[in-house]
Amino acid sequence: MMKNLFVSFLCGLALVGCSQHSSVRVTVTNPLGIARSGEMVEISADKVFQQLALADTAQIVIYNEQAEEVPYQLTYDSKIVFPVSVDSCAVARYIIQEGTPALVNAQVFGRHYPERLDDIAWENDKSGYRLYGPAILNRGDQLYGYDIFTKSVSDLVLEDRYERELDPEAWKQINAWRAAGKTAEADSLLHEISYHVDHGTGMDVYDVGPTFGAGLAALMTDSIHPAYSKAYQEYEILDNGPLRFTVKLTFAPLAVNGDSVVETRYIQLDRGALLNKTTVSYDCLSATTPIAAGIVLHRQHPDGYVHNTEKGYVAYADSTNNAHNDNGVIYVGVVFPQPLTATKVVPLDQPAGSAIGHVMGVTDYQPGDFFTYYWGSGWSKAGISSLDDWTDSMERVAAQVCNPLIIK
Repeated sequence: MMKNLFVSFLCGLALVGCSQHSSVRVTVTNPLGIARSGEMVEISADKVFQQLALADTAQIVIYNEQAEEVPYQLTYDSKIVFPVSVDSCAVARYIIQEGTPALVNAQVFGRHYPERLDDIAWENDKSGYRLYGPAILNRGDQLYGYDIFTKSVSDLVLEDRYERELDPEAWKQINAWRAAGKTAEADSLLHEISYHVDHGTGMDVYDVGPTFGAGLAALMTDSIHPAYSKAYQEYEILDNGPLRFTVKLTFAPLAVNGDSVVETRYIQLDRGALLNKTTVSYDCLSATTPIAAGIVLHRQHPDGYVHNTEKGYVAYADSTNNAHNDNGVIYVGVVFPQPLTATKVVPLDQPAGSAIGHVMGVTDYQPGDFFTYYWGSGWSKAGISSLDDWTDSMERVAAQVCNPLIIK
């Protein structure tokens, strides 16, 4: 019965489309015993346009089995990405043909913020993130890892947060009041514009410092010391919505065990994803070297971590930089699709602010290879109820990345 329905579906869509072009059928098979909803898949744009006999400037539409249009994005690396929903151990079918797609509201966005010391910040419908830039390093701050902007709404909010935080007229008034000794008025206005305060959508209450922060990766000079690439030297935003954000970063040469290596990093965040997919590589490395990715541990919650070498993840419940201010709990996780040599907790040589150590996963990096992993966050004020709940999510993501959807 289902087969006959799908044949009817194909025929109906063929009539809807332009008769001189065929349709491309896509089948998506889920090998896992869990349903997968909204997961992004990739197919070759070049192959699709070739099969449809279309110029690469033509427009296409994608339909699911219910003849509903599915949003998609063409990416910098000539892929078509679109979200799919597939029941456990089941198959879902999609049709691609020529047509004018409906407008799609962006649910991912990011940009370079030169007005805020070269921040690169990005977000999806789940959370927001920041990587500190060279201007802040030149100022003398030591901030290496990823920062988190919590979100309790699916709307894009970072542009508004930066605009409020950096409002020149507001700062002019704050400074004038402070110069006049009107501290209460100045503090009140600062509270109104600060992105460190929750104005109804979330905030920045996560401490990074000279650490991994929320999921940085680094080569290890020995069993406990990472070699941080620090601030990026160059960046290029490759994709910027509506469904995927991708940024490429290159870093200044870094001394690692006698080599001067150069890191290249790709960070990708999709609509609906809990975690960023990140791929790093190191040029001019001469020998196999341990590499780690992990999460900073803070003294506010020193034991709030979980790590599992076999299942390939580490997780932490961060009490925020003001645990007694009703800021909730930020849940941070890192997932590894490749086998790990270990997951472990490593203390810092000296505490850095509230940072006391890292929980990390470690494996070996081969010269000329790529290291791909996933990192990201959730929030107790945005649907994550407990560390157990977050750990279940990390195990689910680990199962998905190790058992990708099969696409034909």
